[in-house]
Amino acid sequence: MAAPSTEAETGPAPTPTEKETRSPTADPDPDTLVDDLNGITLPVPKGWEKDDDTVGGGATIQTPDIVDCPGDSGLCRHGTVTSNTATGTNETDPKALALGDIEDAAEAAYDKDKLDRQPYGGVTGHEQVKAGQVAVAGRAGYYVRWRVHTAKGPGGYVQSLAFASSVGSESMIIVRFAVGAADGAPPVSDMDEITAGIRSVDDSESSGGVGSGVTPAP
Repeated sequence: MAAPSTEAETGPAPTPTEKETRSPTADPDPDTLVDDLNGITLPVPKGWEKDDDTVGGGATIQTPDIVDCPGDSGLCRHGTVTSNTATGTNETDPKALALGDIEDAAEAAYDKDKLDRQPYGGVTGHEQVKAGQVAVAGRAGYYVRWRVHTAKGPGGYVQSLAFASSVGSESMIIVRFAVGAADGAPPVSDMDEITAGIRSVDDSESSGGVGSGVTPAP
């Protein structure tokens, strides 16, 4: 299983706020999600879709199938990825932001949802499986990935990726990933594919992702 469809990875923080006004960017490509608020685009891998109904929760891609949660009653998705502006902090170090966000990301994905239910029976433990520097949309970023264990179901993987926008006031961005460990969930490598495909809306050809200038550490 993966993150509950009721909350995804948005969690209590970070949340998007008003930034400089930007003209909406055309978004005709089903394989690309445009996040005008943060000035980036995210690829939509095979087996994923855009969430066109996101309201106040950041730009989101998700797996289309909805399944019964293994814990409290409710519906869950095998995977979600959401980009938000980092708020409530003046921190501009991607490593500090990612390390500070990953626990919130795990709780938002696998602990309690907005209705105070526990779709997975709560988080019982985790281990860090990957972390390191990575180039994202031509900017230096940092990511942390945890394997999360839950009381009900097989749990899954969460990742916090932090980097600065290359447009406007260059606000810090946090992209949260959740991919379940159950049968039918997408491969964890989709996290790397999405990271590698993030681009600036002002430069679709900008370099970004794993292996493009900043090598991720194990």
